[in-house]
Order: sequence, then structure tokens, then C-alpha cells
Amino acid sequence: MNLKDIPRVKTIGKEEFLKNYFRPQKPVVIENFIEDWPAYNKWNLDYIRNVAGNITVPLYDDRHVDHKDGFNQPHAKMKMADYIDLLKTEPTKYRIFLWNILKEIPQLQEDFSYPDFGLRLMKGLPMLFFGGTDSYTFMHYDIDLANIFHFQFDGKKECILFSQSENRYLYKVPHALITHESIDFSNPDFEKWPALKKVNGYKTHLEHGQVLYIPEGYWHHMKYMSPGFAMSLRAIARNPINLGKALYNVFVMRHFDSLMRSLKGQRWIDWKNEQAISRTHKAIFN
Repeated sequence: MNLKDIPRVKTIGKEEFLKNYFRPQKPVVIENFIEDWPAYNKWNLDYIRNVAGNITVPLYDDRHVDHKDGFNQPHAKMKMADYIDLLKTEPTKYRIFLWNILKEIPQLQEDFSYPDFGLRLMKGLPMLFFGGTDSYTFMHYDIDLANIFHFQFDGKKECILFSQSENRYLYKVPHALITHESIDFSNPDFEKWPALKKVNGYKTHLEHGQVLYIPEGYWHHMKYMSPGFAMSLRAIARNPINLGKALYNVFVMRHFDSLMRSLKGQRWIDWKNEQAISRTHKAIFN
């Protein structure tokens, strides 16, 4: 893989962001942007344990997709206090993703503000993501192809990004938003996945208080280097093509995939994984 470091700036204004990163759809890390948020000094694992410890949260791990799994169906549930204790005492694959803080803990809304990046942020969807050391997300892109602002709190995270222009090299699973689940993008086996030698992307590490802008539809792989959590704010895709793809994903692709799982079971999942390999190799080697 040919990975460039994601550009970094200390801070940035709206016009500079729109000109240099949003319009050309390039990622950027903003290092000093949220020091005036109460969350900058307050938000850590102990604080979340204190304000949300009694809430039961859905947990996900890195097991491969099974035809019996529903869309975003959790693999386990646990009280937040017990989960954070687990994060701090031992490595665990369990993660929390897409946890809506407005719905669960409204008081956390008082700890941050919605920045003016020149985009209309979806204010009803501030989502938190938690993970333990060495836990990770499969390489994927979001169903709505949104512009994402990922604010890191407590802990360190490795982030690898690819644009949609790299799809032909990524072993993309058909009728899905993921690449082949057996690929370790932090340490890929190029003998097994030779197309990855040709892919171009970006890499960075995030620490507390830093913000990563992920452009519309970018593939992203997140690996937790230490226990921690982050918040994502998102803005709807502005490119008409991406907006069209998002509508297709939500209203057609997702339901078609669910139908095929119910009709064919695990054979459908296995076929998709086989196609991810055969289609990629056919495209680049034939």
C-alpha cells in the first residue's frame, strides 16, 4: 500500500478549509481546534463512566459477518461502567459505535459546540465511538457517504483512509460497504492480497483534542492503539453523485442484502466474499 501522511494544520478557518480540503475532497487533521470546548478538559473515560455508568450499551467485536446478523446488530451488551472498567484493565475487541449522545446523555451536549466549517452539520446525530487496545473497525465507508469530522478524546488511534477512486484495488465486497473482512490493513499480507500493492491512500494517528476530516465516501479503518473514544459530527454529501449513492444504499442496497441473507443464508455471505477476491483480481490482472 502506498500511504501518505494526512496533512496537519494547527487550526483552520472556514474559507481555508473549504478551499484546501472540502472542495478538493482531501482529508486533514486539525490539531488545535477544540481547546475552548468544556469537553476538551472534561471528557475522558472516567468522566463518561461517571455520567453514563448505569446505561446499558451495545457492543461489537471483529467477528466476521454472519447471515443471521441483523443490520448493526450488537454482539453483546454491558453497563457502561463495566465496559470502561474492562477497557482500562485488559485488551478487548469490544467496541461501541454510533452511540447517540443526545439520546442517551443530553447533558453532554453542553460540553461541545457545532463548529462552522461552511457545511450544514446534522445536529441530531453526534455519535460516540469507543474501543480498547488493538480493537479495530473493518475497512468500510459510511452508508450515507457523509462528510465526517472525527474528534478524538482519551487515547490514541491509527487511521487509514482511501478514496472511492481506489475501489478496484480494495477487495470490495459486492452489495456491502466493506472490504474483505480477512484483510488486516494495519499489516496486510501482500502475497494473499496482491492488489493492495497498487492502492494509494492516507494514514495518520489521532490523539486527544485532534480532529480528522474524512471526505465524502472515504473508506476508513480505525485501530485503537490504547483505550479511548471519539465523537463524529457529520454533514450530508454535497456531490450529487455521492448523494445518489447514499440514497441507493439506504433504500435499495441494504434491503436487497437483507433479503438475500434470508433467502440464501451463509451461502450469500460466502459468495460475496469470493466475489470480492475474484472481481478485484480480474480487474487488475486481466
